[in-house]
Amino acid sequence: MATEPNANDTAGTSATEESKTLLEQAQTVLGTAQEKIGEAFESTVGAVKEHPVAAAAIAAGAVAAVGAAAYGITQLGGAEEDSGKAAKGGKTSKK
Repeated sequence: MATEPNANDTAGTSATEESKTLLEQAQTVLGTAQEKIGEAFESTVGAVKEHPVAAAAIAAGAVAAVGAAAYGITQLGGAEEDSGKAAKGGKTSKK
């Protein structure tokens, strides 16, 4: 007695094959991304070795920008708190 594959078996096989294909594609993309990241890292290290003063200046500028942004955010939050105190009749600091 020969059995014919039913629709569920065919769909299951198709889904398994499709998932294998997707996995292979994802692995290919991941491998390519790893290569590109490695190349970018090596390029960055090379540039830093060639121009250490410029690299330090760029890093210091980035740190200053992040610090200024953090300071600005805290000041904006502080302005809202001060206005709330003034509205309630509380003391506000004068600078």
